Amino acid sequence: MSQTFGFPVGGMSCAACAARIEKILNRQDGVKATVNFASGRVQVMLENPAASIGNVVSAIRKAGFTVAEQSVDLSLTGMSCASCAARIEKVLNRLPLTRASVNFAAERAHVVFVPGIVEPDAIINRVEKAGFGAKLLDNSLNKDEHAQREQAWRRERNGFLLTLVLSLPFFAQMVAMLLGFTAMMPDWLQCALATPVQFYCARHLYQRAWNAVRGGSANMDVLVVLGTSITYFFSTAVIVLGLKQPVYFEADVAIITLISLGRLMETRARDRTSAGIERLLRLQPQIAHVESDGVVIDRPVADVRVDDILIVRPGESIPVDGEVVDGASDVNEAMLTGESLPVLKKNADKVFGGTMNTTGALRIRATGVGADTALAHIVNMVEQAQGSKASVQRLADRVSAIFVPAVLILALLTFLVGWLVTDNATWSLVSAVSVLVIACPCSLGLATPTAIMVGTGLGARAGILFRNANALERAEKLTTIIMDKTGTLTEGHPSVSEVQPAPGIEPAHLLAIAYTLEKDSEHPLARAISDYAVAAGTRALPVTQFRALPGMGVTAQVDGAPIHIGSPRFMHEAGIPLDDASVTRLEQAGRTVIVVAADARVLGYIALSDRLRADAVETVAALHKAGIRIVMLTGDNQHAAAVVAQQVGVDDYLAGVLPGDKAHNVEKYRAAGQTVGMVGDGINDAPALAAADVGFAIGAGAAIALDTADVVLMKSELTSVLDAISLSRATLAKIRQNLFFAFIYNILGLPLAAFGLLNPIVAGAAMAMSSVSVVSNSLLLNRWKAPSTRRG
Repeated sequence: MSQTFGFPVGGMSCAACAARIEKILNRQDGVKATVNFASGRVQVMLENPAASIGNVVSAIRKAGFTVAEQSVDLSLTGMSCASCAARIEKVLNRLPLTRASVNFAAERAHVVFVPGIVEPDAIINRVEKAGFGAKLLDNSLNKDEHAQREQAWRRERNGFLLTLVLSLPFFAQMVAMLLGFTAMMPDWLQCALATPVQFYCARHLYQRAWNAVRGGSANMDVLVVLGTSITYFFSTAVIVLGLKQPVYFEADVAIITLISLGRLMETRARDRTSAGIERLLRLQPQIAHVESDGVVIDRPVADVRVDDILIVRPGESIPVDGEVVDGASDVNEAMLTGESLPVLKKNADKVFGGTMNTTGALRIRATGVGADTALAHIVNMVEQAQGSKASVQRLADRVSAIFVPAVLILALLTFLVGWLVTDNATWSLVSAVSVLVIACPCSLGLATPTAIMVGTGLGARAGILFRNANALERAEKLTTIIMDKTGTLTEGHPSVSEVQPAPGIEPAHLLAIAYTLEKDSEHPLARAISDYAVAAGTRALPVTQFRALPGMGVTAQVDGAPIHIGSPRFMHEAGIPLDDASVTRLEQAGRTVIVVAADARVLGYIALSDRLRADAVETVAALHKAGIRIVMLTGDNQHAAAVVAQQVGVDDYLAGVLPGDKAHNVEKYRAAGQTVGMVGDGINDAPALAAADVGFAIGAGAAIALDTADVVLMKSELTSVLDAISLSRATLAKIRQNLFFAFIYNILGLPLAAFGLLNPIVAGAAMAMSSVSVVSNSLLLNRWKAPSTRRG
């Protein structure tokens, strides 16, 4: 049976490209392809089972073209343990060219696919056929999610209360027996009370177990249903057949009650792991005051459009990202930066949705609305991090995948071997039930994601945004951190400290030439020279043939003369002789030297200096104490770099590094076996940030920083690096504790149950509490305090 797929292909520049792709694909056995250059799409028919769409896409990519991928996030329902998550992953990963990651704790799935080969509807359909529920997550700020979880928790609570009422006579009987009373409820009454518990109160267990079996897998619910059903039907058979055997209705009811209690507590605890996201979601107001034709109208925030003029009164949250057009006020940006001190906002300053206006009224022009606001980007980034998987979770996933079948085999062996050895079928049956009931892969499945959810939520509140779980995991392992000098160790706002014209050159002429070439540049050094020249009343000259050389300088024609402005190294390479004594004097003072030359003759030198960040020395010392080596990277001269390196106390420094070479230097340290972090501004240092094991973008509110770095530090403080590493270490410590508890629980509990040393009721209670204990341990991470806060 043939299959047909149509999907877009990128990288085609002409019809010849389309013809080339067709030729490559049609060479494959059983493949018939046509490529439409105009639409940029390929139509592929697979005519026999030997043909593979994966091979088709691989051939296209190997030929140098691209097949774009998309991703969706799904909200999942019906999972009861980590085996369910593993089942959904397995089902989705069977789809062609699809990669799925399921987070049991967050009840979400992140799926990457090729549109045209797989579509979201097909993904949802696969999940539903496996016996679970799925729907696409709305990327907007969904504030109804908390209410939905509260409603689900109330349903769980009401179900538990009904189960508890029906089970109270059994618990009373057990207490009476412990106190020495021998009165027992009649067997028929026990059966009458146990029946609604088994088939009504536990109906969700049967439903989920059936869905799992129908989907070709087994999960925790299958174990519980098997264990409780065996005890129920065995006890019922004793009554009906009049056998001289004890009944175990109390064990059956107690197990279901305790499991319901454990599920209720687990649900509440898991809800609390999402508290970080919920706090962010509550920051954005629902109503905005929109000014239209001189009249202020209250409008839902969802209806605000770019360029709308909004009024924000004192005490109100700013509804969207914008720019101040009138007014001045202190704005609390703690939700972005974790910094509680308000920031003065005035005309032309940027403001962000969700921040709190405190003192004065502001008129702002909307520049980012809906999913384009900084708050929406932050929420999206935190959600992606919470939904991702750390590599440490792989072991737990592998164990969970084989756990339930292994337990079923162990329970069967317990019954058969116990019966053969003891010749007591009842004892063997009770032991087998204990094995089924105590086994629970939930704690394994919850150990890692719950800690990550709490950790990333804490990070967001502290102004530390982790891109994914692997970034959170790798930050703990850093052995070397490379820091850019300008804007990272220094404030990034250099100023002109000295202007030294060459003999016979007027300072005003020197400044005019420098201003002419630097006035349109956004480089910090260029802005410093421009600001100094403007303050001196300097005017620009006509300029032509402008050319910038990154990391070196610029050339141009001014009044017909060739002009060079840049570093001493740039002048040496251009063959322009320098006054080495002047350059050395300025550099040894820790200054950055810019040389201005015309017609291969130096017109003069401009020296600039940049102050150290107030927390630079403190942070480097703290990182040293944490066992991390610090390296400074800078494009500045050797002398200036040496002065800063000595002041800060770094272990090593590299001077004269061009922007394009920063990534190479990062790779060099990685090749030497170091786990390397790179701290930069998230814009100029993008290649180096990407090359590092963990890239930290500091003080970065720009969208490019969110797209580049593994960790975005919203505060403009270097101490945030220390905070991020501290949070990583605290989170990984919780994960290790959780995995230890989860493994030791099963390692100890299963043998005890198999040898008949564990009552089924105790086994049920232990199983119920295992997941609760793991989630509760993750919640203890909320006690973490940022080191910078503790020192303050």
